[in-house]
Amino acid sequence: MSYQKKKVAILFGGRSSEHNISLLSAMNVINAIDRDKYEPVLIGIDKKGKWHYNEGAMKIMNQEDPKLIALNNLDNPILLSQNTDEHSLVSIEDHTTLAHIDVIFPVLHGTYGEDGSVQGLAKLANLPCVGCSILGSAVGMDKDVTKRLLRDAGIPVADFITLRKGLNEDIPYSEASSKLGHELFIKPANLGSSVGVSFVKSETEYDEAVKMGFQYDPKVVVEEKLAGRELECAVLGNIHPKASAVGEVIPKDDWYSFESKYVDSDGAKCMIPAELDEADIKRVQELAVLTYRLLECEGMARVDMFMLEDGKLVINEVNTIPGFTKISMYPKLWEVSGLPYTDLISELIEYAVESHAATNALRQ
Repeated sequence: MSYQKKKVAILFGGRSSEHNISLLSAMNVINAIDRDKYEPVLIGIDKKGKWHYNEGAMKIMNQEDPKLIALNNLDNPILLSQNTDEHSLVSIEDHTTLAHIDVIFPVLHGTYGEDGSVQGLAKLANLPCVGCSILGSAVGMDKDVTKRLLRDAGIPVADFITLRKGLNEDIPYSEASSKLGHELFIKPANLGSSVGVSFVKSETEYDEAVKMGFQYDPKVVVEEKLAGRELECAVLGNIHPKASAVGEVIPKDDWYSFESKYVDSDGAKCMIPAELDEADIKRVQELAVLTYRLLECEGMARVDMFMLEDGKLVINEVNTIPGFTKISMYPKLWEVSGLPYTDLISELIEYAVESHAATNALRQ
């Protein structure tokens, strides 16, 4: 009896300002997927949100440049049929069926992919979707909501205030700094990869940073700067998630910026595993799993935290579709933990199938 490969729709690109990072991540997922078990179906989403079928191979320009990388095959626009008996990709131009799919694997960072949007589409179409559910994705994406939920559960987070466009956007630097200190991080509430994030030390810098933050999101988080070690832990699984080895990011400059992550190869040093004793490793892993569960995560997430000088652990953020680029921490942490990249991709797909089956077994 021959084994029928699952057809996995790998989505990349998208409308988010993290479009380029998605392309870098997708290249690695496509190269790593086990072709004996899965048949990748490649779907590039342009910056206007239109889906395009990439038959055979992912076609992109400037593959080695994170700032200039771009989709190159935009001549095959498609729609996803929501016929739950036979999920298919249908040509917009002549309405022919181009491919069938069994699972959606969104390699989409930021809004319209990591925030519950694609997860909702998958649920409507009754398709398994790799990663967190609608709720976990939406909660993990919104830094303000993440912090409030963790704070109310007694999990330490950096002190912060939230600015909302049209409500309290005019809170001045003097007020923010009196509460949070003179060195502040300004972050759009619903972005990642350090896009739109600023580190400020003065009123002028603060005003410019808030203005820029509102260009990306109607909600901006103003956060105190914490002095400590930046630790990251990857979490994988559904009901019984497991934690990876712990990694440490040591930025060359004041903070881990977009350039440090993706442009400057010497922008930061990543220590995997981090130099911690066994007791501290266990504390980090336990807090990562607890945070994962509290935020309704499943499938995968990377939990980032600080270890302060007194040893206290403070959650920074949760990334529900972490980077899968060649330098990204999530796959590297699992590699060091004994789970190679290809096996990691397979586990993520099977966790999605498992979760989908459990949901469909519920009484409707």
